[in-house]
Amino acid sequence: MLQTLFNLVKARGRKPGGDDARREIGRVRSSPLARLKAFLREEEWAYAPHEAPAIPGSPGSPAHPVSRRIAYAVIGVLLGLTAGFGNAMVAVNTAMLGGSLGLDPAEINWLPTVYVMTNVSINLLLIKFRQQFGLRPFALIFLGLYALLTLAHLFVHDFSTAIMVRAASGLAAAPLSTFALYYIMQSVPPEHRMRAVVLGIGVPQCATPLARLFSPDLLSMSQWRPIYLFELGLAILSVAAVLAFRLPPTNRQPAFERLDFLTFALFAGSMALFAAVLGLGRYVWWTQAAWIGWALFAAIPMLGIALIIESGRVNPLLNTRWLASADIVRFTIVTVMARIVLSEQTVGAVGLLNVLGQNTDQMQVLFTIVAIASIAGVLVSAATLDVDRPAHPFMLAVGLVAIAAFVDSHATSLTRAPQFYWTQALIAFATTFFLGPALLFGLTRALKEGTGHIISFIALFGIINSMGGLGGTALLGTYQVVREKANSAAIVEAIDPTDPIVQARLQAGATGISHVVGDQVYRTAEGTALLAQTATREANVLAYDDVFRLIALLAALTFVYLLGLLVRRALRTRAEGAA
Repeated sequence: MLQTLFNLVKARGRKPGGDDARREIGRVRSSPLARLKAFLREEEWAYAPHEAPAIPGSPGSPAHPVSRRIAYAVIGVLLGLTAGFGNAMVAVNTAMLGGSLGLDPAEINWLPTVYVMTNVSINLLLIKFRQQFGLRPFALIFLGLYALLTLAHLFVHDFSTAIMVRAASGLAAAPLSTFALYYIMQSVPPEHRMRAVVLGIGVPQCATPLARLFSPDLLSMSQWRPIYLFELGLAILSVAAVLAFRLPPTNRQPAFERLDFLTFALFAGSMALFAAVLGLGRYVWWTQAAWIGWALFAAIPMLGIALIIESGRVNPLLNTRWLASADIVRFTIVTVMARIVLSEQTVGAVGLLNVLGQNTDQMQVLFTIVAIASIAGVLVSAATLDVDRPAHPFMLAVGLVAIAAFVDSHATSLTRAPQFYWTQALIAFATTFFLGPALLFGLTRALKEGTGHIISFIALFGIINSMGGLGGTALLGTYQVVREKANSAAIVEAIDPTDPIVQARLQAGATGISHVVGDQVYRTAEGTALLAQTATREANVLAYDDVFRLIALLAALTFVYLLGLLVRRALRTRAEGAA
């Protein structure tokens, strides 16, 4: 701008205070690029020493009036629910959406899977983006992009377009959870910031049970479009809220290095391929689809090369040495096991009730109880937070799941939604109860090693939650299919056509349709078909009972493992005290 002004004055031979100079200044200042830069620029904020941002890329911690704290809390909840609904609304309605769009189960499950594929690793770059460019441009660019992509969903008419838009939405939605956490942290005094972290990480987890609660009403209005209209409304409200109430600015510093982009391309590509395999494997079946083998063949070397590159860098994007330390490895194992057993709610109870003919209208009370229990888990977790005892929430969560899954394993073909009220409430409570303390456990250890480890832990935590959820669903869903085939074969083998009980059952099935079918041969065939349907239903019920028992076993083993770690730590502390 100064060079342009100097050239103008030199050419006209006039002083800078002349009319031409003033016109040039006005033109430059009012240019679209200048206005955009001014719009994205963070405001100046003079921090006291105790108010400065803890790490570059995070907001400061100034004192706020009560009214502003309330606004920050409301916006944080809005952003958290918007982040959670971004995938939950599609993930819990895949069957209905598949029917509306004319897609088979494998095709419709690409939509939630491709969202995770692009969402799982993007925080590796977004953290550095905040550090280098600040919070204001980060918020407005990505929230605006998310709103535009949500709007684009309304114009999707074919499968390939839906995949592309959903993948882009996964990229754009990643900052929402981060901003939900930051806004909720600003709403509480500094001494309660740890509890705010638990609330901030727990709010998006409540979106899935809430989506199950009211999304059927949206679908009944006009098939799939109301879901995206609802999501668009939340996105627009989020953009307006962030524009109205800014976060305190952060400290910026140069963050990006050239190798960051190479590492990210390799790492994100491998994670995306792993997510595709886990998300679609049980639908296309693991040994039947050739692309699964090629995806793994490409993903494993890409991940290995990325880790090798990072292990030799001075400022790595992923600190492989720290991630391989004993504490972090144990944390990863326990959290992955927790995510697997907590998949019981999506694969087990709802799947069994669907097999038994229960639809969403008949499960509304169950979904209401689950939603209330999920919210209670977040609140109780924040209220009882103890940073010195991070393993206790883990133990309570997996213990509750073990008990609830064991009770569910006694389900029969007469089981209905009311029999799952208490057990599913326990599992929903455990799901949101453990997540916040898990995040704090890793963050405290990352901060002890230095702020450079934050990126590595955030990436690890996001991968554990996303891939652990996909892996748990894949494992339990596959196990259910395998056990159903085995149980079905055992039941069919035990059916003897000469058995009087079997003959009576066939006759009862034929008699039941005698008032509409006159042909005796056809009635007999229908009676056989009805018996086969009953056998298939019973095989599915037994398979789900096997799944519940597997979950109970895995949860119990995780509980025992954690208990062993605590006992070993107590014995080591006693020995050190004696020494």
